[in-house]
Amino acid sequence: MIEDFISLFQTEFYHKVWQFISSTWPVWLPVFMLWLFMHTWINYKRHEFIRKSGSVLLEIKLPNDIQKTPAAMEMVLEGMWEGVPGSLTDVYIDGAVRNWFSLEIVSIGGEVKFFIWTWPKWRQVVETRIYSQYPGVEIMEVKDYALDMIFDPVKVKVKGITTRLVKEDILPIKTYIDFGLDKTDKEQEQMVDPLAPVLEYLGARKPGEVAAVQILIQGHRKQGFQDVLLKPKQHFSKEVKNIVKKIAKDEAYFETREGVPISTLNLTKTQNEDIASIERNASKHAYDAQLRLMYFTTLEADDKNSTAGMIGSMRQFGFVGSSTILNGIRPSKFIPGINYPWEDFLDIRKIRNQKLHLDAFKRRSFFNVPYRHLMGKPYVLTVEELATLFHFPGATVTTPTLTRVTSKKAEAPSNLPV
Repeated sequence: MIEDFISLFQTEFYHKVWQFISSTWPVWLPVFMLWLFMHTWINYKRHEFIRKSGSVLLEIKLPNDIQKTPAAMEMVLEGMWEGVPGSLTDVYIDGAVRNWFSLEIVSIGGEVKFFIWTWPKWRQVVETRIYSQYPGVEIMEVKDYALDMIFDPVKVKVKGITTRLVKEDILPIKTYIDFGLDKTDKEQEQMVDPLAPVLEYLGARKPGEVAAVQILIQGHRKQGFQDVLLKPKQHFSKEVKNIVKKIAKDEAYFETREGVPISTLNLTKTQNEDIASIERNASKHAYDAQLRLMYFTTLEADDKNSTAGMIGSMRQFGFVGSSTILNGIRPSKFIPGINYPWEDFLDIRKIRNQKLHLDAFKRRSFFNVPYRHLMGKPYVLTVEELATLFHFPGATVTTPTLTRVTSKKAEAPSNLPV
């Protein structure tokens, strides 16, 4: 039987294949070895660069009387955007990568907190931007809560979700402007904050549970050789013209006559508003992003409906009302990702997926080594979309376990003796 199998590779076809390989190796082998060397070198230097860069976790404590709309957070994110990793020497010799941030809303045993993870050299920029828009907040460096989440498959459970966009990057999700949160003349009770369901879910966690929304962001730009890419990647806004033309052609309720140019006049009011939203969104700074959900718990405190609860709390960002044009965020991969016992003998894959997801979460790793694009791909979100997903809520959100500053700071009197 083995001889019969070997005989399959003794045909004329395989002889020609081997002859081609043996005669062309002086061409392809050096190219392959060069690629292998560059790949290994870049990954090694990036590991080293990221390790030396360090990290800092900033907790933001909110006052009770925030009157700012999410537009304030949009301004904060504008100031954090950076597009260039450095010179070619920095990239190829030192392993330099572009900075990234992690915007986090975390529940530790039901106590809800806001965090921003960044490199130490960006701390001052982040703090200055936040204080300029939210003068009543308190920002402090804290111990990383994620370091206390030790993986032990016998004692704890790890669940999670990575996400993706439903449609093309150029199509925005429903933003705070669509929710009417840009109107400052509204009464608090009239405002509908899309973060409210998320905060309520997080606030309902019990001791022994840690639930987190982690939004990893890195400045979006046209990419090429400076990003160690041979094939350039265009900026997402280049697709505006094509997508508007497609909408005018495919989404119109009324067909144009033959020979008559496609026009937005054939669209409904809602469809024209969606196109205006696309054009407005594309004019703003954008980030490559990945929204990750994490649930870590002891076996005793495990909530069997935790995954359904996480999805339910984010549903307003994935379903966009009656619109058939705008985008949405959907689950991409579920962790541990095993549906039936016979798919994973001895829980080997399950334990591996849990361990990788938790370690990537703790390292805030997604855009670079060691967990580049783990269980998902980056997608583009503008500062307007990100400000919808992550902003500091006002009094309209009444989650009792949301950490807030107990008293308002006041400036010292100007006539104090020196």
